[in-house]
Amino acid sequence: MSSKHILILCLFSTLSACSTIQKSTSSDWLLIDNFENSLSKWQSVDTQNETKPQVKNPQITVIQPEQANSSTNHYLLKKPAAEGIVGNRKALSYTKLPQAVEVGQTYTFYMRINVATFPNNHAFGLSNLTPELINKHAYDAFEPTLRVTDKTESNGFVNDGALMVKTDSGYSNIQNYTTKQSAKPLQTNTWYDVWYVVNNAAASEQGQQYAVYVKGGEFSKQTLVYKNAQFRMKREQPLIYFLANCNTGPIKKPYGNGGLRYDDLYMSKGTNLNNPML
Repeated sequence: MSSKHILILCLFSTLSACSTIQKSTSSDWLLIDNFENSLSKWQSVDTQNETKPQVKNPQITVIQPEQANSSTNHYLLKKPAAEGIVGNRKALSYTKLPQAVEVGQTYTFYMRINVATFPNNHAFGLSNLTPELINKHAYDAFEPTLRVTDKTESNGFVNDGALMVKTDSGYSNIQNYTTKQSAKPLQTNTWYDVWYVVNNAAASEQGQQYAVYVKGGEFSKQTLVYKNAQFRMKREQPLIYFLANCNTGPIKKPYGNGGLRYDDLYMSKGTNLNNPML
């Protein structure tokens, strides 16, 4: 066999090996939900319903269709209440993860989000509590937390609608490290890919924190947008639920009922920055 033929065979073998590795990596993702079926695995409760007159189960958490190319995609739309209804303070929705993230483990979570409208106030992430305790603790049921809001805080600070993470001192906008500035507000009716790498080791071992990567809007390719965001409570327990929460704000000073769309929730052991949709 000529040296040319040997070189071609070696090159083909190398490419085949690379292809095999890529396929294996993609298969590491576990589906949490892509909303192509029912919401039978989800629980939705309104634990602080202060609507007047009382509206029973005011939150809107529904699967909706989206025409994507030649096929129909479905996503989850979540709102604290219909337009004009205020006072639903804690609209919780949660589903059990297909695999618990044990203490000491690192997992990567992937999802797509899309702001239907502002004004709004949404938070989503992971919990290490059971449903009974999630209902009891609401926001304090979160550990890794992402947030979308343009509401005014009690201290007068006005959020601008950028994606946010949890820190020990409150919330922080994600960052554009290239420009050394806060990231821009999320564009409405635009899908963003979000990866958050969750380190559930003990805090004494530099765990109980997470990093966030985003593609979409000002980020034309996958970009690290926050390092060392902090778990909210740092309970150092297995993470077992995906949790989403939103609220209209108080009746006297409502935030707004803008919706947030969710789609393609996945998880993968370790750090996996591949796209499970590809």
